[in-house]
Amino acid sequence: MNLKATNKTETNKYELEVEISAEDFNKALSEVAKTEGKKMSVPGFRKGHAPRSVIEKMYGENVFFEAAVDKLYRPAMQDAIEASGLEVIAVSNADVTSVSRENGIELKLTVVVKPVITIEGYKGIEATKKNVEVTDEDVSAELVKVQDRNSRMVDVDNRGALTGDTAVIDFEGFCDGKAFEGGKAEGFELSLGSGQFIPGFEDQVVGHEVGDEFEISVKFPEDYQAEELKGKDATFKIKLHQIKRKELPTLDDEFAKDVSEFDTLDEYKNSLREKLQSDREKQEEMNVENQIFDALIEKVQGEIPEEMYEQEVEESINNFAYRLQSQGLNLETYLKYTGMDVNAIKEQFRPQSEKQLKLRLALEKIAELENLEVSDEAVEEEYEKLAKQYNMEVAQIKNLVAETQIRADLKNQKAIDFVKENASVKAEKPAKKTTRRKSTKKAAEEKTEETAEAKTEE
Repeated sequence: MNLKATNKTETNKYELEVEISAEDFNKALSEVAKTEGKKMSVPGFRKGHAPRSVIEKMYGENVFFEAAVDKLYRPAMQDAIEASGLEVIAVSNADVTSVSRENGIELKLTVVVKPVITIEGYKGIEATKKNVEVTDEDVSAELVKVQDRNSRMVDVDNRGALTGDTAVIDFEGFCDGKAFEGGKAEGFELSLGSGQFIPGFEDQVVGHEVGDEFEISVKFPEDYQAEELKGKDATFKIKLHQIKRKELPTLDDEFAKDVSEFDTLDEYKNSLREKLQSDREKQEEMNVENQIFDALIEKVQGEIPEEMYEQEVEESINNFAYRLQSQGLNLETYLKYTGMDVNAIKEQFRPQSEKQLKLRLALEKIAELENLEVSDEAVEEEYEKLAKQYNMEVAQIKNLVAETQIRADLKNQKAIDFVKENASVKAEKPAKKTTRRKSTKKAAEEKTEETAEAKTEE
């Protein structure tokens, strides 16, 4: 491979002219002729046993050119990129401009390089931190959530269904006298008042008792997801099999023992307060960090190539698809369920992907400007941490995650720490409590009313 020329065509784009020698090309031709020739049929010869000269005479002397070019051009492209010394992030175009036995192959590559950016004012970024306070009401609300999670369902057979109950029903829906797809179920547990079903459905179940068979009439909303049911009137035949209500445990010391390691309710409430305080402080730290990140993103100056944004969006979508798989879903099913296509989901991920990319470029530039480095020991510690986290051997992690990626992530974290340490974070001033003074007229009116009431009582 010979890198013949490197020409800058526009901001962040270069054109590379690459030559592959006739010697290398003819060697590749001989190699692919042996492998590809075995798949070819020629009259008078057993399949795969015809001489190369006969095959080329029958199919044309260029019959193996395409396979030989395919064999050579990717390695040549990679070698050319390395030889150029450019920090290439994408190859936007690759053309074979000429091929011959005598002169070899000539390629023309259009590559996109990492942008040159500038960033100023990353020291002293201002952010506001709210004072975190956990009230008795907050603790009580959290306690109610725990109480609800530890509730149990008990059967009701001495009254009709009420809002808040769970009704176990069979139902079948009809539009214009005909059953419709997806409108039938048996033993369905419906939480009355949850808004789980279309408006009016749950309200008409309320009041009925176990064993009742009845019909209700509803109208599908105009924005209902099933096109054929939008705005349609429907009738549902329903049979009520069971009514269940939620029974909450008593909030006492026994409850605390059941749900925690504490012996008394007061001790458990104190632990809830501490956890709420810790969680809210962590959340506020994240809020401060996000303020700093947003400010950094605004300070990034430079022309970022579209290809880089597209790569970031693709990476975000791939990560999302991986998370879906962990939930037993796939991206295709998700798109079908949400009515989205590939372009729509790209648009959905675009804004956040742009922010992620700009932030990463900002952090990389800050690490460069501040000479932030990552030691070999820190890299090894991170590998060990990941191995422990995923219950794998360090060697396995090293096969999965490149050292360059580990080093880049750690360097970016150092840049984050640097910016946060040099930020100007101020505590948010608490809102002043104002006491409204009553007007003289209003006070006089209230006093007159009090006097009149006193006389009436006398």
